Amino acid sequence: MAKLVSQVYGEALFDIARERDMIGQIGEEFRDMLDVFAAYPQYRALFSNPRLDDEEKEEAFDRVFGGRICGELTGFFHLLLKNGRFGELEQIYGDFTERRLEYARIGVAYVQSAAALSADQKDRIEQKLLATTSYVSMQMHYAVDPSLIGGLKIRIGDRVVDSSIQSRLADMKSKLMEAQV
Repeated sequence: MAKLVSQVYGEALFDIARERDMIGQIGEEFRDMLDVFAAYPQYRALFSNPRLDDEEKEEAFDRVFGGRICGELTGFFHLLLKNGRFGELEQIYGDFTERRLEYARIGVAYVQSAAALSADQKDRIEQKLLATTSYVSMQMHYAVDPSLIGGLKIRIGDRVVDSSIQSRLADMKSKLMEAQV
């Protein structure tokens, strides 16, 4: 399967950060830059302007961010500007963050339930996930979806465990449809 462009850049940035022991610093500075772009959209428009050549964009970037971010991140952003990938910052940051969490052995779990879970239930789910994975801690995200009827749907990365009544009913319906043939 071919990698997305954002994955290629995210992996490259993560490898540089890991090799130079700067994972935390680069992650924080990248996040801060995204906050600046959100607060001042004219910067994003400037760096995405097709009328400016690469050198002009790099000079403008250095005037705005020079001395405020590390050289590794500056060089990385120059590369994005040269390759016309500046519009993919959020996706690249997302990929970098996923790699950073995996490296630190922090899992990210999304749990859906038919009704709100108590603090005790949430704690038991988290402890069970820690016991059955190689993660040392978890970032837990909970959502209520009444259409599940009962049970849970848990997603960690591309793995999904669906013990909801909704999925069981769908399985039963499928088996009944096959039996009627």
